Amino acid sequence: MKESDTAISQITLMKQKLHAAKLALDEITTDRNDKLKTLIQFISHLSLACKGQNIELDNKLAKLRHHMHNFEQIDDALPELIDIERLLKAQYSHTMSRLEDSRLGLTRVIRQIQRINSAPDKLKKEITYFKQDLGKPFHTVWEYIPKVEKLIFFYEEILKQEISGADHYDILPQHIQLARELAAKIAEVEFRKDQRDQILVIKEVLLGDINVDGLLEAYQTILSLLLDNIAREKTASQDFLFALNDALTIVRDVVNNTYNNSQRSEQLKGQLNKEINLRVNNADAIVVDIDNITELKTQLTVQLSSLRDALSRKEALEQREQAILRKSIDSMRKELNAMSNEANTYKEKLFEHQKLNLLDPLTQLSNRTALEDRMEQEYRNHMRYKTPLWIAITDIDHFKSINDNFGHSTGDKTLQVIAMALKNSLRDSEFVARYGGEEFVLLLPDITDEHISLMLNRVREKIKNIPFKFKNQRITVTLSIGAAQVMENETLEEAFERADAALYQAKNNGRDRVVIDI
Repeated sequence: MKESDTAISQITLMKQKLHAAKLALDEITTDRNDKLKTLIQFISHLSLACKGQNIELDNKLAKLRHHMHNFEQIDDALPELIDIERLLKAQYSHTMSRLEDSRLGLTRVIRQIQRINSAPDKLKKEITYFKQDLGKPFHTVWEYIPKVEKLIFFYEEILKQEISGADHYDILPQHIQLARELAAKIAEVEFRKDQRDQILVIKEVLLGDINVDGLLEAYQTILSLLLDNIAREKTASQDFLFALNDALTIVRDVVNNTYNNSQRSEQLKGQLNKEINLRVNNADAIVVDIDNITELKTQLTVQLSSLRDALSRKEALEQREQAILRKSIDSMRKELNAMSNEANTYKEKLFEHQKLNLLDPLTQLSNRTALEDRMEQEYRNHMRYKTPLWIAITDIDHFKSINDNFGHSTGDKTLQVIAMALKNSLRDSEFVARYGGEEFVLLLPDITDEHISLMLNRVREKIKNIPFKFKNQRITVTLSIGAAQVMENETLEEAFERADAALYQAKNNGRDRVVIDI
């Protein structure tokens, strides 16, 4: 009896130890999983930090992040690590090579700066120390950026020194011409809404009493705004391409996983089908070979039980396969929907930008770029169908006096009114664009020689009858128009020059008239 109690006590003690060991193992497993999860998150974030340097590396890292969403797929990620390590080493070597090239480039620039004798002595000493410091190789990008900032500082200081005496410069006619041309150019560019007030101020400065400092500052500001807009567009394009690349990588992985799962399932179903066929064949043999009913029932019961088990496993396999397939399809549909939405958004932005790039922002007429496209199209139709094609150039008479007497904002409103009047005077097949300043170009297909003069004079009279009123003063605004028909074997440029010469003749003959080159 004592031996039995002792054995029971030992078994109980072993069970307690086993339970304690199991709890300790579970605790170790949980701790390991938590640490592994933290490590996976760290690797994922670290891979995101490397994004944008190399497209092949981006693809590999995206695939690695996808595999590391759960522990079961970590084994699938391990083969990728070899390629990623190779790419990281290659990228590091490439970065070091680029940094060395950049260091040599900075050295060449600083040598050029040292040749400027007008730099202050203190600045020359700083430049000399900076040049000596450039003799040391760069190890990271963060060592390179401060050097570039320092180089920009040297450039700014020397530039200040060079232009410090610019106040005594006289404003020359070419300066005024540059200011007016710049004002005309920025009127043709579409700026962002938050930039338009600043552009209006710059335009008023350029069209007013300009000085050299104001002109240089205007150029610098406009260049900065344009470069900022270009950088924004480039960043948006890159972000879209990166998002598209990630989405395609995920979809590709889902398709590959689905295919692999399907292959494994087909193998398992093939084995189960063999087992089911074997059980059916065994049942057939038992029915043939056994005459005893009791033994027959026993053998058939065993075979049917095995058959039910095989069928149950096959059904479970098929259900699991369907669940995996549904999950893969849902995941793929989600990624494709996100990718489609992203693409549609980007497509809409591109369409809007393309539309804006073909419009004159002030008058909302087509600009010179759109005019050139339409001229080529109309010229092709003219050459193909041998139909008449006219080019007419219009110019607002004494427009400068409107700006001088009533202000540039009044001049802008005048341009807008005349632009809409010109557009409303034409048929759908005819075309008008703002060519620049107060000039407009009309493309007029399918008009005969007998009707062109009537048509253009009707347009001229319509503009002349617009009741302009500036500062309670009634003003009549007139147009001068020159036109030429595109002749056989003549280029568009030649016809345009003849129309321009006709416009010049209309101006010289007293304005407010139409001159047609025949």
